[in-house]
Amino acid sequence: MSKVVLITGASSGIGRAIAIFLSEKGMKVYGTSRKPKENHNLPFTFVALDVLNPDSIKKAIDLIIEKESKIDVLINNAGMGITGPVEDTPTDEMRKVFNTNLFGAIDVMKAVLPQMRKQKNGTIINVTSIAGYMGLPFRGIYSATKSALELVTEAARMEVKNFGIDIVNIAPGDFATNIAAGRYHTPVFENSAYKKVYEENLSLMDAHVDSGMNPNEMAKKVFKIINTKNPKVHYKVGGFMEKFSIVLKRILPDKIYEKLLMNHYKL
Repeated sequence: MSKVVLITGASSGIGRAIAIFLSEKGMKVYGTSRKPKENHNLPFTFVALDVLNPDSIKKAIDLIIEKESKIDVLINNAGMGITGPVEDTPTDEMRKVFNTNLFGAIDVMKAVLPQMRKQKNGTIINVTSIAGYMGLPFRGIYSATKSALELVTEAARMEVKNFGIDIVNIAPGDFATNIAAGRYHTPVFENSAYKKVYEENLSLMDAHVDSGMNPNEMAKKVFKIINTKNPKVHYKVGGFMEKFSIVLKRILPDKIYEKLLMNHYKL
């Protein structure tokens, strides 16, 4: 029997690329969106799911289990970005991103785990970010949400290991997707102490996304993880310098690493 895969946030970007790729590999894929539209040109099935709504999560998962009698793989991909100086960014907007990127992912995990325990097998892949390995200027809140999900994954992975379930992180770097359009951008306030440097960095961040890798590279890695008997805890998919930056953070003194980041962001 082909594997049944649930992918949150599959209407665009990385999620969509993974859903198409896994479908082409013969898996039965259900991709989610808050308001899915019928698209007969796509090889996977859309279901409505809002990660901020527990009833919506339960309804979607119950529907899949009713149709397929199992869920083999959950790919927690739904998320949103946020940019801005910590001082200028509205706290309510910060909470929204934490609710989506962290608590939304946790709620979907909690909803599939009973079925996976019943099956005595399952794989959960949480999409985090290379940005979650470091506090990046003007992306600190986003970094924090993804870092938190990395640590929750580490803990939950140990808790469910005896049930035959694997939970792993996969951290992408910059990919050529429309994520920048969906971010919450803190406005560049005229009276802000950070106006000039934040304005410059907004352009820099968008340029990084535009020149990013093909999302199919993420899809290939996810396919490999699904077919790995004993997957690792952490996977990283990105350019050489993105992945090397994590190594540098591990080996360099804090202030030297901080200086490298400040130079990069022209601070």
